[in-house]
Amino acid sequence: MPTKTSTPLLRPTPLAPARWLAQAAPAAAALMLLAASAAPAHAAAELPDMASVAARFAPSVVNISVSGTHKVSTNVAPNPAASEGDDAGAADADSMAEFLRRFQQRFGGLPPEMHLPMRGEGSGFIVREDGLILTNAHVVEDADEVTVKLTDRREFRAKVLGSDKLTDIALLKIDAGHLPAIALVTPAPLRVGEWVLAIGSPYGFESTVTAGVISATRRSLPGDGFVPFIQTDAAINPGNSGGPLINMRGEVIGINAQIYSRSGGYQGLSFAIPIEVAQRVEQQILAGGTVRHARLGVTVQEVDQALAESFGLDRPHGALIDDVQDGSAAARAGLRSGDIVLAIDGHEVDASGDLPALVGLALPGDAVRVDFWRQRAAHTVQARLDDAQPAATTQAAAAAPLPNGRLGLALRPLQPEERQLAGMQGGLFIEGVSGPAARAGVQAGDLLLAIDGLPVSTVAQASAAAGRIDKAVAILVQRAGMKLYLPLRPS
Repeated sequence: MPTKTSTPLLRPTPLAPARWLAQAAPAAAALMLLAASAAPAHAAAELPDMASVAARFAPSVVNISVSGTHKVSTNVAPNPAASEGDDAGAADADSMAEFLRRFQQRFGGLPPEMHLPMRGEGSGFIVREDGLILTNAHVVEDADEVTVKLTDRREFRAKVLGSDKLTDIALLKIDAGHLPAIALVTPAPLRVGEWVLAIGSPYGFESTVTAGVISATRRSLPGDGFVPFIQTDAAINPGNSGGPLINMRGEVIGINAQIYSRSGGYQGLSFAIPIEVAQRVEQQILAGGTVRHARLGVTVQEVDQALAESFGLDRPHGALIDDVQDGSAAARAGLRSGDIVLAIDGHEVDASGDLPALVGLALPGDAVRVDFWRQRAAHTVQARLDDAQPAATTQAAAAAPLPNGRLGLALRPLQPEERQLAGMQGGLFIEGVSGPAARAGVQAGDLLLAIDGLPVSTVAQASAAAGRIDKAVAILVQRAGMKLYLPLRPS
């Protein structure tokens, strides 16, 4: 293996002649005095005192170890994606599946499911001196026994008071008193670039402190629609889950929960649950042991530049409604497919992921003001939110670029059995694409539902709508059961 060589940042320079040094000495001495007097004040003003913050909070951070059992199917087929190293969890599942396959070959059949022992570790932090501890729900999932270890090495059996998978927050209780609790306050508005500390037990190394900056303040992740994550580059690894993320004002701003990694370890992308989300969950658990989230009843997609132009928005923002569930809060309020939600109760919806996060943190039955965009004008309605089911408001998958017509579309009416299968009354079957439609990505087999907001159920209607188009418009199509708006530019 070739060896790496290092290049010095500064090259040494020859020593100056003594006479030159003597002449330059007074000026150099003056410069050194100026630097010595200015440097400490500048450093004190710019560099945060991370050591003091770490010393203050470290005694409140605990190590959590869990044991239990989890179900494993004996009929799981290996996952081909695991070999690419994209998902450490999938790789573990495939290893177990391969073990079970070989076991059956050697010793005979197994039952459809097996209960196998499970052990894990995570972090948490004390939020009340009588033993209340916040952590992640996934840390204690499937746990039969939860043990909390304090920094003074005392260990306690913990009870899980409540857990919420939608926000990944759990609340534990240990039988202890006079503990060093963290007083949670509403933190100052977060700023991208400000320093933060993370404390936890990565890989079991207790009370580990890492530092970084806030990389983003409202990050939406797939499958986590109820949480506007804080992104940071503080080093987070397995075992850090449930530990606090702290700013330099001594405020807990989040709970470390996830990392983005192709190796299973830290790669500079860490995500924390905002502390205000955790506090709402904590209050509901203490009040009744369960957590409820509100639901609007829509699927949404991102608004890009082309869609913004198609709908007449001044810039790409908001959440474009693809579909409204029958009988939902959105349907009762009069929202419909093609509306773009711009704000909920005065809170701006800048990206599509903001909508489920804002709605999910409200309570069922709450009446919220919905500001939205329809037919190139702003509107407002009141919506009384429903109770979320396990699969609450979801975010539609990112749209593939789908297109238009004058349009380059070969259309035909749907057959009765096709309408029944698709559960639709209108729409047209796209048999072929060319020109603008092909460039936009429309595929044969898609269903055309609307052009520029006008539903189409006959070829004549589609032709008439296409003839009136003189600029980019949005068409609504359905593909594989999913409705999507696509910007279309006629040729």
